[in-house]
Amino acid sequence: MHSLVLHPHCAPGPITKVEAEIEPTNEGCRARFRFVGDIASIKVPEAAAPERMDNLWKTTCFEIFWQPESGTYYREFNLSPSTRWACYDFDDFRLNSRDAPALVDIDCTHDAHELILSAEIKSELPTPAAVALNGIVEDKDGNIQFWALAFQEGKPEFHSTTCRKLHLAGRL
Repeated sequence: MHSLVLHPHCAPGPITKVEAEIEPTNEGCRARFRFVGDIASIKVPEAAAPERMDNLWKTTCFEIFWQPESGTYYREFNLSPSTRWACYDFDDFRLNSRDAPALVDIDCTHDAHELILSAEIKSELPTPAAVALNGIVEDKDGNIQFWALAFQEGKPEFHSTTCRKLHLAGRL
């Protein structure tokens, strides 16, 4: 698993470690995310119908940004512990956002010290690709932490190409 780093402008909180892994599959990709810390002190969205929903990034969730290595187009996935999800396409940095075709199956388990989210994603995801794996944590007091493989200088910006630090060469 890849270790994510806490954005330098975020105060330490109940989550002390975030890890993620991803692998391309013939139908899309498979991803796994892990929070370690005081899970009871964060907001974990309640289980819900596994459906597409906007604004999942406003509370505890995970994100994947997938950009084929040729061009500026990229696809964003938001994955909630509730099993809800979203998928968007962009032509360039935050340009022309629109719903993208995908089927997402999420499984999430947690106990007092660990939350694990696994996702099987069916979507057209060309390789080779530059990929970002991100985590957003909201604690019970409403404080937000941003975790990523890397950050650009300044405010947290998951759409930045700096976050797309992982390079995937091809399918299994």
